[in-house]
Amino acid sequence: MNRRKADRAYDIVLFGATGFVGALTAEYLAAHAPGELRWAIAGRSVERLERLRERLAGDCAPGVLQADVADPESLRELARHARVLATTVGPYLEYGEELVAACADEGTDYLDLSGEAEFVDLMYVRHDARARETGARLVHSCGFDSVPHDLGAYFTVRQLPEGVPLTVDGFVRSRAMFSGGTLASALGQLSRGPGLLAAARERGHHEPRLLGRRARAPLGAPRFASEVGAWALPLPTIDAQVVRRSARALERYGPDFRYRHYAAVETLPYALGGVAGAGALFAAAQVPPARRWLSDRMRPGDGPSPEKRARSWFSVRFVGEGGGRRVFTEVAGGDPGYDETAKMFAESALSLALDDLPRTSGQVTTAEAMGDALIDRLRAAGITFRVAAGR
Repeated sequence: MNRRKADRAYDIVLFGATGFVGALTAEYLAAHAPGELRWAIAGRSVERLERLRERLAGDCAPGVLQADVADPESLRELARHARVLATTVGPYLEYGEELVAACADEGTDYLDLSGEAEFVDLMYVRHDARARETGARLVHSCGFDSVPHDLGAYFTVRQLPEGVPLTVDGFVRSRAMFSGGTLASALGQLSRGPGLLAAARERGHHEPRLLGRRARAPLGAPRFASEVGAWALPLPTIDAQVVRRSARALERYGPDFRYRHYAAVETLPYALGGVAGAGALFAAAQVPPARRWLSDRMRPGDGPSPEKRARSWFSVRFVGEGGGRRVFTEVAGGDPGYDETAKMFAESALSLALDDLPRTSGQVTTAEAMGDALIDRLRAAGITFRVAAGR
């Protein structure tokens, strides 16, 4: 089935549009999508969707579609109506698989905001082969997890020589707040250590072996990183694995590629505090009453005010080396958890729907599926990709 079939009613369907990040994504699409775009907002409540449509600015008014994760046939109807289906409905491990399956079966391109490594691995095991048969592209982690890191590493690699071993380190700084949905997903992942490891092992059994090439993403160790003037704490998020998968897919990353992913903090006390805080959150996530108490502090759908978001920012600095060359690059922008995530998500959907992209299918990364086209879109939308220095 051709994913670009002209008989699909909509170029893009946004599922979960009335949630916090979903509404921001809808507002971005309404304000920035080309007027000829055919798109729709979807969710459980038609009344809430109609209220959202009424307040959206711009000339590109969306359609309204009703669907519920508890009704798999309604999700299949969404997939049949769309060329690209973008979903914000999480936690994805709990609510996401039926929609992935529907898109894989219908040849519909799929995007989400998942930072849930277990979910992404299971979707590869269960639905990658079917998506390759139908031509569907399954692109997870299209927000702050993991667009700046995946495309930032890709951008850095493009500044280095070809055909030689390459190393890239990413250092994340940010001032931001979490949404209720992000907190729910994080607590769920922290409480599922055995499931996370089992899914990763199962994926490893299914992934084809690389022949004549190697791509690695070791965790690394805490250290003072003189190259960025900060303490570096290993970040065990999905981002490093996404970068590794891009390196597996694209020969431009060279015959032997290594990526390490860090949080950058200015002083040793902050570094020690970060380690202690992460340990406390992990411990709390193992105890159901503590996990419920934390979840109750911020429910899915909640998020910070525009004023607080306006004070938020992020910067990811990369240090790349290979072939006798060393390069420093940066990806930077505003509020990472909401405004910029909505921007990245919307531009990813627009890129899949409208841009002339390399032919890919199955579970793919943003770098593999969209690469330079998405970087160009994000730059035009105000996110910085720059070479800071090189020698």
